[in-house]
Amino acid sequence: MSRTANVTKADYYEVLSVSRSASDQELKTAYRKLAMQYHPDRNPGNAEAEERFKECSEAYQVLADPEKRAAYDRFGHAGVSGVGQSNGNPFAGMADLGDIFGDLFGFNVGGGRKPSRMQKGRDVRFDKTIEFEDAVFGKQIEVSIRRMETCPDCRGMGSADGRGPSTCQQCQGHGQVRYQQGFFSIARTCNVCGGTGSVISDPCRSCRGDGRVEREHSINVSIPAGVEEGTRIRYQGEGDAGRFGGPSGDLYIVLSVKLHAFFERDGNDLHCVLPISFPQAALGAEVEIPTLEGETMLKIPEGTQSGKEFRLRSKGVPYLNERGRGDLIVQVAIQTPKKLTRIQKELLRQLGDTLTIENTPTSRRLFDKVKEIFS
Repeated sequence: MSRTANVTKADYYEVLSVSRSASDQELKTAYRKLAMQYHPDRNPGNAEAEERFKECSEAYQVLADPEKRAAYDRFGHAGVSGVGQSNGNPFAGMADLGDIFGDLFGFNVGGGRKPSRMQKGRDVRFDKTIEFEDAVFGKQIEVSIRRMETCPDCRGMGSADGRGPSTCQQCQGHGQVRYQQGFFSIARTCNVCGGTGSVISDPCRSCRGDGRVEREHSINVSIPAGVEEGTRIRYQGEGDAGRFGGPSGDLYIVLSVKLHAFFERDGNDLHCVLPISFPQAALGAEVEIPTLEGETMLKIPEGTQSGKEFRLRSKGVPYLNERGRGDLIVQVAIQTPKKLTRIQKELLRQLGDTLTIENTPTSRRLFDKVKEIFS
């Protein structure tokens, strides 16, 4: 009397090492890890690894499908009998396995749509240096760039007769060539057409089959007020033309701003140091100072100390794409004359005799601050 072997199948959740409440993403992550470990390409001639790979694939096929998973949770293996046995191929009916194996091993499992030759054009970067004032107030400029444009001779088709490419005979237009490897069939990128599914037998002489030629192109660029170093201005569709009907890339104008002679920018505020004489600081004065919009008067109060800062409201940089402006911050630095006449020295001695100043040491931080002003 013959006996039939009683084979108990492992629990699908245990196969993938996940809990019964695992999310779709957790299932996919677990399967990717196991597929990487046991894939036949990484374990040639290892029957145990191949069997483990089949088991993981079957488990994922069931649990990744909401209906099959519900049936399995309710009835166990009896509820999904026959899964993974379609013509000996455990990948039958698995829509996203192609994506999983494509990411892991660089090929697709099973069939798919025919590839499209359309390719999006490359984004183009153009670096432009502008004056400090142009960054503050904005300006219209014209730039010339080199970019790929649709070939006028073949109208972007790439072939000399303008009819476009013909179907690749190696892959019959699929872009992939199928191979039988072990227990399943895989498809690799066609080495004749490079995966496009078509070839150009008579390339256009102007573009050599690319469908595009390099040309110089001029474009008007609007620099808004308030831009700063590294600002990028994007012009959609002004980059390289796409291939075979694909969309064009974008153009990015990247700005570099020249330094100013004496203004330094901090965000939207401007800073400068204004030298004044000791009499101006001691007695007070009204001095003329430059701004980006012309001269203005600054009042120095009596007894002003070196390093004192004065804030001129709304004399700084406009806020980009907003209302309002930053401020101009003027720091005064009292200058000591290096050469004096005999009469000037005598007058200063007389003044010194009338002044009482405590020569009390101060902190080093203040000394460094004063030294930085004069440097």
